[in-house]
Amino acid sequence: MGFLVMTVLFIVVGIIASLCVRIICDKGPSTNLLHTTLAITATVCCWMMWAIVYLAQMNPLIVPILNESE
Repeated sequence: MGFLVMTVLFIVVGIIASLCVRIICDKGPSTNLLHTTLAITATVCCWMMWAIVYLAQMNPLIVPILNESE
């Protein structure tokens, strides 16, 4: 999948996660804000990890050197 498609997918997952937190954990305004912040932060961290790995595969730092004898 492309970079843009997966980015949109992560945005959708983040929105769904924050809505689920709002619906399921209704224990007060400060607790809801904390749980929503944690859900969004987790989604952003997962997207950043995926993006770094995806982009690192496009231009690797270590280029394999092939021997003529192999």
